[in-house]
This record gives sequence, C-alpha cells and structure tokens, in this order.
Amino acid sequence: MDITEFYDTFFEEADELLAEMESHLLELDVDNPDVERLNAIFRAAHSIKGGAGTFGFEALQRTTHLLENLLDYTRRGELALRRDIVDTFLEAKDMLNDQLDAYRQGGEPDPEALERICETLRRLALEELGEDAGAEVAGAAPAASASPEPAADPAPAEAAPSAGEGTPDGGARFQVTLIGVADKDRDLLIEELAQLGDIEDQQVDGERHRVVLTSSLSGDDIEAVMCFIAEPEQLEVRALDAAAPAAATESKPEVKAETEAAPAPAKPAAPAKAESAAKSGDGAKKGGESTSIRVPVSKVDQIINLVGELIITQSMLNQVAEDSETVNDGALVTGLNLLQRTARDLQEAVMSVRMVPMDYVFSRFPRLVRDLAGKLGKDVELVTEGKSTELDKGLTERIIDPLTHLVRNSLDHGIETPDRREAAGKPRTGRLTLSAQHQGGNILIEVIDDGGGLNRDKILEKARSSGLSVSDSMSDDEVWQLIFAPGFSTADAVSDVSGRGVGMDVVKRNIQAMGGHVEILSTPGQGTTTRIVLPLTLAILDGMSIKVGEEMFILPVSAVIESLQPRADDLYSMAGGDVLLKVREDYLPVVAVHHALDVADAITDPTRAIAVIVQGEGRRYALLVDQLVGQQQVVVKNLETNYRKVPGVSAATILGDGSVALILDVADMHRLGQSKKENPVFGAPTRARPVEEVEPS
Repeated sequence: MDITEFYDTFFEEADELLAEMESHLLELDVDNPDVERLNAIFRAAHSIKGGAGTFGFEALQRTTHLLENLLDYTRRGELALRRDIVDTFLEAKDMLNDQLDAYRQGGEPDPEALERICETLRRLALEELGEDAGAEVAGAAPAASASPEPAADPAPAEAAPSAGEGTPDGGARFQVTLIGVADKDRDLLIEELAQLGDIEDQQVDGERHRVVLTSSLSGDDIEAVMCFIAEPEQLEVRALDAAAPAAATESKPEVKAETEAAPAPAKPAAPAKAESAAKSGDGAKKGGESTSIRVPVSKVDQIINLVGELIITQSMLNQVAEDSETVNDGALVTGLNLLQRTARDLQEAVMSVRMVPMDYVFSRFPRLVRDLAGKLGKDVELVTEGKSTELDKGLTERIIDPLTHLVRNSLDHGIETPDRREAAGKPRTGRLTLSAQHQGGNILIEVIDDGGGLNRDKILEKARSSGLSVSDSMSDDEVWQLIFAPGFSTADAVSDVSGRGVGMDVVKRNIQAMGGHVEILSTPGQGTTTRIVLPLTLAILDGMSIKVGEEMFILPVSAVIESLQPRADDLYSMAGGDVLLKVREDYLPVVAVHHALDVADAITDPTRAIAVIVQGEGRRYALLVDQLVGQQQVVVKNLETNYRKVPGVSAATILGDGSVALILDVADMHRLGQSKKENPVFGAPTRARPVEEVEPS
C-alpha cells in the first residue's frame, strides 16, 4: 500500500498539534507551570514523533525526539523553566512547522537548519541537566522503525521476548485495548489492526475490547497508526510479558518491551475511513456515533455554487409566476413559497458549513505579541473577545495579514514603553484587545490599544511634506484616514518592525477587496481603535435593487442607511463642480449614478430622483437613482474572474428574469464620480444654490 495517500491527514493533525503546543507554551507560568499543560505539550510532541516515524520523515522525527526528551524532564520537574527555555521550545516548534511545510511540498527540510536546532536543544540539555542526563537527552535520535520513550525505565532483559520467541514470524506480541469505541468504529479499528500484524485473540469486557496482536512493528508505530482513527484516550498499547503494567496513552504511552526486528511499512487506514473516523469527538468517546467528518473546502464551495444556482432558479420561477395568468393559482403560489423558504433554509445551512470561529484567526497573535513586545522592550497584555464569533473561512484566511499589520502598528506606534506609561500615570503593562462581534449582516473586528493615540499635528505635517492635499480644518476622521496613504509613515526611524511606509495602504486595499471598510477612532493619551467591517460571506448578500434609466443595479443592504427625495433648498453647489445634499445637520457628497456609469435615458433633475444615503469607507454619500425596486437576496458572481475589473462595480448577479445586474461599490462610485466632476452632474444645475464654505460630513 502506498502510504503517501495518507500524508494530508498527518499534515493536518500535525498542524493542529503544533498550534496546540504553541498555545500551551505561551500560557505557561514559568514560576509555577501547570502540570496538565506540560503533559499536553509533551503529548503533542510525542504524537508528531510517532507519525513522523511511521511515514519516514526522519528530520521531523529527529527534532521531535530531542524536544520530547527535554519536555519529559520538564514535566517531571527536573528541568526548571525560564523564559529563555520557553523561547527555545517555541523556536523548536517553529522549526517543526518549517519541516512540515517542506515535507508537504514534497521536499526535504533544510539540513543546516536541522543541525542548528538540534545543536540548540543538545546544548540546552547539557547546560541545564548536567553532563550525564544531558548526554542521555542529547543522544542520537531513534531509527525510523522505533520510537523509545526518553524516560522509560529499562525493562529487564529477560522480560522482552527475543525475535522469534513465542511468535511464528519473529515479531513481538502486544495487547491493544480499545476503550468506549462505537461498534462500527471498533470494526474499522480491528480491520486496521489486522493489517499491522496477526490477531491471536480478542476479549470484550464491558466497554473495553482487548486484542492480542503479533506484529513486527514497534508499539509506538502501532499507536501512531491507530491514533489517526481513534482518540488517544480510546487506545492503550502495551507489550505482553513486560515487567511493568501498560501505560495509557493519555498520560504517556510507554512500551516496556521492544523487539529489534526491522518493521515493515505501516499500513494506515484507507482515506475515506480515516477521514470519517478521525476526530470522532465526544460522541465517539461515549461509545456513540462519530459527530464530525472532514470534507475538502472545494466540495463545500461546489455545494454553495449549486445552492446559488438553485436560488437563481427559484427567483426565475417566481418571476414567471408573477408575469403569467397563473399568479392566482393557490397551489402554485403555495408551492413556490415553500420552495423559497426551503431554498433560504438550505442556503443558510450550507453557508454555516463554511463558517469558522474567529479563534482560528486570534490564536495566531499571542505568539506575535509576545515576541514583538519583547523585541521592543514593552510589557503588553493581549485580550481577545468574541472568539466564538463566526466568519466565512475564505475571509478568515484573507483577514490574517491585515490584522497582523494593525497589531504590529499598535505595538510599535501605539503602546508606550513601561517608563513612559508610568510617567503618564498608566499601568506599566499595556493592553491590546482583539474583538469580534456580529453587527447586522456584517462582522465587526476591532484592534484596540490603550497607548498614546494618534498625533493629529504630526500626521498633518507629514502629509504636507509628502505632497498630500490637507487643511487644518479637516475633521479628525479625515486626518486619521491619511495614514492609509501609500508610503505614509510617521516613524522617526526605519526598523525591522515599521517605518518604511508600507503596510497600512495594503491593509485598506485588502479589506476593500473583501467588500469591507476600515475606520479609525483615536483619543490622545488614551489609545486608538481600528475598526474593520466585513460582510459575513462573499457568496450571497442581501441587496437593494435600484433602477437607473433602463438599467438595474444592486446596492448591498448593509451599506444603505436611508432614502429620500431631495428638495432644491437642500442642494448646494461647491467650487470644482461638487454638489452636496443637506441631510438634517450633515452635508453629504452627491453622486449621480447615471453620470458616473454613463447610463442613458435616466432622470437628470435631482428633485425628481431618489437619494439613497449609503456608507462606504467610513464616509456617507448620497447616490441619485431613478427608482427603488425592492430588496432581495442575490448570489454574488465575481466579475474580475469572468470578465475584468469595472470601476464602480464590485461584482455581478443574475436576476430572476435571467438578466445580469451589477453590484455597485459605494466608495468606488464616489471616486468614479469625482473623476468626472468636470462635467455637469445634473441636467439642471441652476437648481443647486452656491454656498461659500460647507464641510462635507
């Protein structure tokens, strides 16, 4: 059997184990480490080592073996923790990530990097444990065929059967105990055990199913293969005739008697069975059915696309029914209403499959904050709120880089050094908060620091020296937006953290590409809040249908605030061709959709048009349209993938009558209108009365 088929499963589980290891390491109290947390770190290293040995990943096995040895001394209290030792463990974890990536791409890890990390771990062992124990820890890594435990007491020579003793094929005898495994999963496990050797006997005692197995594999190899199917706490492996009793895998799966026979290649479970049985969760632990299944994202995307087509078809049927004489057919109307409800429920259920908690994103930042704060000489406490808030998986992948830039900026520019904070009457330890919450059809993500806040005068001075058009009368919100200009930086010196003027413009551009916008709130001396507003998903949105001339367009409902019919007295013309609409006490820039998109036969008199007040990139605008048609759910089709980028347009959709409608990009519509402001916006511009100075909101 070609075991390369099962690499992906190993890589996924190894990634999860490394993330768990890093999380536990970061939360360790070096003065009073939690024993259970240390055991969890050790188990993660042990599981990765076992899998690496099974698949022949020698560099990965070698590194985890050395790390596991050190972790074993740590959890037994013989190696006292310090911050620099934790740093070394984190460095080793990073190297394990690099090695996994190399194997995932079909290559081999960097041998020089491997030797560096192994030498670092050996040196730590010798310096902290003394010559004898250190030499034992720093000994050669085990061969790929076996994975002996670092702290196992040597079994008496007579306890271990020699090759061929008591076994017809020269293998060793093991007792494998399955604990609380559901019937169908147990059958799968027995089937896989049969591929690892010869089953001599089976006994059932309540929830414990004991299997006597003769195999040329080591106990660790048997455990590594079976843990791809069962949870660690459902499995015990011990060598028969050993002097010491078996150890359960949840503490430290130890094999007291090993055979020296060379093992045959392990035969992991078949992909379909492994994926359906792996990570069986609470249900499996209680002896029930498996409660989860691993499905490739591509399959979920395919289902989402099909559900989108179903919604489009349902809209078409509704349109046909409304346009035909069968509109009064009660049975047809009832059926169509039922279809609409079912399609909506199906869409929500399918979309929920792609939703993942924000903890997937936030869990990456404790390490970043710890390392960067240490480099900058600052004390920073990281707080995360709303980790269970869910966001589309595609968006979580794309929001990580922008958030990383924002966190680095808060640590470098925002939070002060301990001495400066103390002089300002603040606690020496700064506070950085990452929060997420749902807000209507959007998700609101905030990066909040309690630092010194943005310096308005310094930003304006830098903007002027950079050639940007600014004025002292600009509102704070407009001044804060200047930091997103390309190449803008107020850092006094360039460092490896910041100062080159790259990052914030990329943040804004990436967030806009996801259909969101970014806002900044800052109070001098108290701190800064950077707020990101994103749609929950990019696949389906609630849209407002508008008509301009004979063309139909879609506005995201999340961007619409209100609509009204302008009065001549509320319109003001500005120098340069701009027109403002007074809405209560605010003056909003007016964008005529027909003018920006060159739509013919549209209403050009603003007092006869409808003004839709929308918000984009933290600012509000008044879009002039001919008619509001209604609200409907639309399936988003990427226009750039199927055609090209169109100014003022974010995507497209298919309406119920089969026609294509463009989904407008609110902020880009304003920029598009500005680029054409040398032309008259209105057919009757004399209706707008001039005002000398009016500040737009």
